[in-house]
Amino acid sequence: MYLHEECSTQIIHCDIKPQNILLDEYFTPRISDFGLAKLLLAEQTRAAHTGIRGTVGYFAPEWFRRASITVKVDVYSFEEESSMKLAENDEEAKNDLKRLERFVMVSLWCIQEDASLRPTMKKVTQMLEGVIEVSVPPCPWNYGSN
Repeated sequence: MYLHEECSTQIIHCDIKPQNILLDEYFTPRISDFGLAKLLLAEQTRAAHTGIRGTVGYFAPEWFRRASITVKVDVYSFEEESSMKLAENDEEAKNDLKRLERFVMVSLWCIQEDASLRPTMKKVTQMLEGVIEVSVPPCPWNYGSN
């Protein structure tokens, strides 16, 4: 959220994945590996497409459509493929199915094929923290499309 909304120069990381989110000694998350990042000027909301960037399995559909890239590519990769791992080795999560259900619904919002349906990172954070209600997401992709 800081990179997308609060930083003086907006940054699209392009490779958000668990391995690039580190914890400091106070368990504060820190994002690493900015090798693929794109900077946006204040008046820009999209970056030109310059070829696929990131880790296989975390690519947003925009990369394959050769569409303009927005901060929503980071939203897509933040939760993609990790929702079912949330309860792994976490007894509290296994015992709190309501919270797990919320996490899964947030994950499904994050992997919507249509980038305009994906929430902002700020909204993702609020949904994960339970600050705002999470509505049931639509199917994340259209089975009839290529």
